[in-house]
Amino acid sequence: MTIAKDRALPVIDIRQSDFTEMREENWNDRRWDCIKNGRRILVAFHRLRLPVIQVKEVHREDYVDFGRELDGTKGPHCIETDPLTDFARLTYPTKGDYIICKRRYSAFFGTDLEILLKGLHVHTLYMIGGLTDVCIHYTAVDAHQNDYFIKVVKDAVAGSGKDAHEAALKAIGYLQRDALIMTQDVVSAQRQDD
Repeated sequence: MTIAKDRALPVIDIRQSDFTEMREENWNDRRWDCIKNGRRILVAFHRLRLPVIQVKEVHREDYVDFGRELDGTKGPHCIETDPLTDFARLTYPTKGDYIICKRRYSAFFGTDLEILLKGLHVHTLYMIGGLTDVCIHYTAVDAHQNDYFIKVVKDAVAGSGKDAHEAALKAIGYLQRDALIMTQDVVSAQRQDD
């Protein structure tokens, strides 16, 4: 597999709050496979010298920017002053990564992501992170609606539950028939410069 130079990797909402229990003694637990695969994808994109866009949802302490988000089952989350809202250590941004902060589920809504992607001449987005059924799904739909090709790395995204995760992947696969790929597809890829 080759990855053309017009690709970028949005790393969506991989926060430290989801990995507070990750330790050296439980490193091999299957529950960490998703973030370890995410790390492998990050390394591959850095190796291929392709843009990495670290995206995180953040909200103000007074909740003024939550909008209808609090009408769902999830209460206040991703408060900007909470240290656990920061990027996860294993996939922490490195020099040269772009940072996008968002106030809604989609990385496109109310951010400068579209301007960044145009400036980078990106046409295809490879997505990792979470939640598959929320932020990954909404970002994938908006990317599709804005005429980007999407690639969601199935074993590097996690959902709020197994059924919701699978339903979101199915919905994304409906939008673009080749949208779902695996970590190994990216890790073994070479860069295509033409």
